[in-house]
Amino acid sequence: MTELTRLTIADARRMLDSREITATELAEAHISRAEQVEPTIRAFITPMFEQARAMAANADAAIARGESQPLTGIPIGLKDILCTIDAPTTAASKMLDGYRPPFDATVVERMRAQGAVFVGKLNTDEFAMGSSTESSAFFTTHNPWDPERVPGGSSGGSAASVAAGEAMAALGSDTGGSIRQPAGFCGVVGLKPTYGRVSRWGLMAFASSLDQIGPFTRTTEDAAIVLGAIAGHDSRDSTSAQIEVPDYRASLTGDIRGMKIGIAREFSDVDGMDPGVAAACEAAYAEFERLGAKLVPVSLPFSKYALPTYYITAPAEASANLARLDGIKYGFSVDGGSVIDSYLRTRGEGFGPEVKRRIMLGTYALASGYYDAYYVKAQKVRTLIKRDYDRAFEDVDVILAPTSPTVAFRIGERADDPIQMYLSDIFTIPANMAGLPGIAIPCGFSDGMPVSLQVLGRAFGEPETLRVAYAYEQATQWPTMPDSIAPVTGDPR
Repeated sequence: MTELTRLTIADARRMLDSREITATELAEAHISRAEQVEPTIRAFITPMFEQARAMAANADAAIARGESQPLTGIPIGLKDILCTIDAPTTAASKMLDGYRPPFDATVVERMRAQGAVFVGKLNTDEFAMGSSTESSAFFTTHNPWDPERVPGGSSGGSAASVAAGEAMAALGSDTGGSIRQPAGFCGVVGLKPTYGRVSRWGLMAFASSLDQIGPFTRTTEDAAIVLGAIAGHDSRDSTSAQIEVPDYRASLTGDIRGMKIGIAREFSDVDGMDPGVAAACEAAYAEFERLGAKLVPVSLPFSKYALPTYYITAPAEASANLARLDGIKYGFSVDGGSVIDSYLRTRGEGFGPEVKRRIMLGTYALASGYYDAYYVKAQKVRTLIKRDYDRAFEDVDVILAPTSPTVAFRIGERADDPIQMYLSDIFTIPANMAGLPGIAIPCGFSDGMPVSLQVLGRAFGEPETLRVAYAYEQATQWPTMPDSIAPVTGDPR
């Protein structure tokens, strides 16, 4: 691997602006790296190498004119659930195979305006429904630290591409942990912003009240840079908050002395918790105390209901959002001889098993006679979960929690056990139900695989969340990329 593919965004920005390197050299290094490791990693659904070369040339011209912005010339990957006008957007589904949107998502538009260089569209579980990328209709992405293991999901391609040096940063979406869990499994940084902080316009909707777009990077500073580029109000997204975007990098002081950090007892005693993960998180808590923060016990009693509440709310919203895919307006279509038969065959053959499972769960929860018993009750419990956090944040600045109860599991290990798969997100889902920001950062290793810790903040508390994560990162410096990538044994799916 060349050193260029190990640079952070902050370092690359300095080198680009001082003319030590060019955007073209940076793009070519990442393209070469992707061509080298993709037979093993399989992060890209659609490489955009020719577009990247043209975008890098434009970036070099902008830098020469003295018009560089934070992301000008930076190689970035995009989860293939974000609409792009110059590349297909498939949502990793047969239903949208080859579909080319007529517009860019707002986040894509904003990064393109800064002169970012898009290297490709990245693999995901189908319509972002999964925790391993194994439900992608095309192939499974492999973890750069151990290609026999999953990269997490649903944004597994985004996490793996950053850990493997194929992209300097990537965008993903987080509905129940789909940024933080894969970031943790791949040993990189993953940030889920507050709901409403980043526009969802142009994101293929899974669960509209939960979806949020955020970055994967190798450092907290880089996450702050990317968030600063994509955050802000968008009139095309009615849930986008009209709140001024602060300078996130200004919060990275490295000083957390006197800050109060909550430790929730409900996150420390969970069935199936890997002892190595628990030990790494306990050591991290002690490091925060050594840095001058005060650890404060907090209680989030309704968080134990977050997982079942999520699996009523998210499938219900998914069943409504995916109703638009009927084979008539666009996408995959089967001629069944009549409108009804065509509709049934299109959806029956176009969606994969996990998406069908969630559509059926959601349709049942919304059905007449069950709506109050399931969906309405889930929303009431969701309110109680949020109140837990509101009370806790009266006493503390941020809350710490493991990102996942285990390290990355082996490919196929949970493919036939959806309950075990869903439990991968037991620590990440509560923040989605409460609409809060969270950042996953590396905090050690267990069984040779990365372990990750979440820093959760109050609504629109990204500056405090980033400040705490940055201080820990500066004190520990855990590696975010493996030294080498072993080949896959056997025939990768």
